[in-house]
Amino acid sequence: MATDSGDQEVISNKQIIFKDYVPAFLQESDMFFSTSNIKLKVPPATKSVLVKNLYLSCDPYMRNRMRNLQDSYISSFKPGSPITGRGVCKVIDSGHPGFSKGDLVWGMTGWEEYSLITATETLFKIHDRDLPLSYYLGILGMPGLTAYAGFYEICSPKKGEFVFVSAASGAVGQLAGQFAKLAGCYVVGSAGSKDKVDLLKNKFGYDEAFNYKEEPDLDAALKRYFPEGIDIYFENVGGKMLDAVLLNMKLRGRISVCGMISQYNLEQPEGVHNLMQLIPKRIRMEGFLVPDYFHLYPKYVEMVLPYIKQGKVVYIEDVSDGLENAPAALIRLFTGSNIGKQIVKVAYE
Repeated sequence: MATDSGDQEVISNKQIIFKDYVPAFLQESDMFFSTSNIKLKVPPATKSVLVKNLYLSCDPYMRNRMRNLQDSYISSFKPGSPITGRGVCKVIDSGHPGFSKGDLVWGMTGWEEYSLITATETLFKIHDRDLPLSYYLGILGMPGLTAYAGFYEICSPKKGEFVFVSAASGAVGQLAGQFAKLAGCYVVGSAGSKDKVDLLKNKFGYDEAFNYKEEPDLDAALKRYFPEGIDIYFENVGGKMLDAVLLNMKLRGRISVCGMISQYNLEQPEGVHNLMQLIPKRIRMEGFLVPDYFHLYPKYVEMVLPYIKQGKVVYIEDVSDGLENAPAALIRLFTGSNIGKQIVKVAYE
């Protein structure tokens, strides 16, 4: 700890730095631990916010930011700079009238101990502190709003419909399935281990679940669980799973495309061969980005908070302790070794 010539406190700031663009499978060596110095005051005459990061979110979309993409909906990470993502933070200093010292917020921040945030429109103030702060990276944050928008807004569920969710034990999938049950639907999920399958049925209330790694024929597996077909598919995986689902969709089925995690580490994405099914079955398949639905966040929180507090919706987190463990935590998403929402705890409030 030191002070600069302007009597502003300067401290060491631990960071996770993005090394360079990654064409194939992500490794820990593609990120490295470093330190820099940071002033604990916002620059004069700016509306920036200086925060202390408490929790960081590991999300599949971050993998695509590690490619040198020119036409993506979100900018690529800059080699040699800290990784950025969503986090829960405490405001240390603020030049913005909407945020004060001591406020708790969630939004886009850096993978570091302290961050100076200029894009304050990405920050949401935390008002309800009765629940774990980490929930604002999951059920009360981007994954929760993603499940809500993808299921309710895009799929327009009706009671009694048949719903399939892939990557069903993940940050979004576990909620999509529970929302489907609350809507009176029959719900089946897929996951990659026996423990995850048990979790889907015994914790999240799925009607059925299966381990896709043990199914040599995904088309046959879906016909076994959906003999009458699928009304709604909440898509998190892509590739072979999407191909099999297309064969099993019902007339006027809806597919909400949240992600395609099976494709993110491939240099050449797999082709999808059964898209012709969209035509005779009049299937509506729609991709979406959660920022398009940020205006619904208050409505979503109003809906989900009572469910959480009444125990009608539950949420599982997988928490890694320490900023230095963030690279390994991120990679867990792509090896399937995480169970639930992957989070990194950086500091205590």
